[in-house]
Amino acid sequence: MSALNTLKNSIPNSITCCNLISGCIACLMTFRAYDQIGALHGWQWACIFIGAAAIFDFMDGAAARLLKAYSKIGAELDSLADLVSFGVAPAFMMFNVMQHYETTYNGTMPWLAYAALLVPVFGALRLARFNVMDSGENSFRGLPIPSAAIFIIGLVGWVENYAYPGTIILAALTVLTSLAMVGRFRMFSLKFKNFDLTENFRRYVIILTAIAFVIMYGLAGLAWTIILYFLLSVLSRRKI
Repeated sequence: MSALNTLKNSIPNSITCCNLISGCIACLMTFRAYDQIGALHGWQWACIFIGAAAIFDFMDGAAARLLKAYSKIGAELDSLADLVSFGVAPAFMMFNVMQHYETTYNGTMPWLAYAALLVPVFGALRLARFNVMDSGENSFRGLPIPSAAIFIIGLVGWVENYAYPGTIILAALTVLTSLAMVGRFRMFSLKFKNFDLTENFRRYVIILTAIAFVIMYGLAGLAWTIILYFLLSVLSRRKI
């Protein structure tokens, strides 16, 4: 019986490790951002593996709740995996995108690209604060680190689908995204407890608009989705 319990308790942590592995692979792909790797470029593979990490991040929590396999180690491991997958990997991707365009068009090294390193720094602060502070199940303070990663993917998608707005603009948006993670404003949780339409109306709005934005704008639509998420949280702050 103890062996069965050990196996049951290890399932959520194993899924979390898949999140971490996906994030590590995404990091590797970012440094070959514009190399053709199979059918896709490195930055596209990085986006896919960050997306895979997000799926595993959802699954480990669901598995822990289903199996009632909660542990302090699991909570800490989850934060460490999130920092790599949604902090380091998107930061490296943004860094290499800015480096690529600046060196291609201007032949210089863009020092502002190092602003991308603020993403894992503030992401770590945000995760640490979340772990030690009591937070409601329906809301929390600051932009979640997975949402920050999605926004950065959306920015990269905009660059690749439309135009490079310049290193100054991208660096500024990256800094603002980093600061948003440690902001004091409240954001409503995107996690579903049930499928009731009234209780989850804002969550359904986010999902439907995300689909619409991606259809219209490709990956760039993800950035608009996070902006909408932020606006809905601010406008409904009295309800969360």
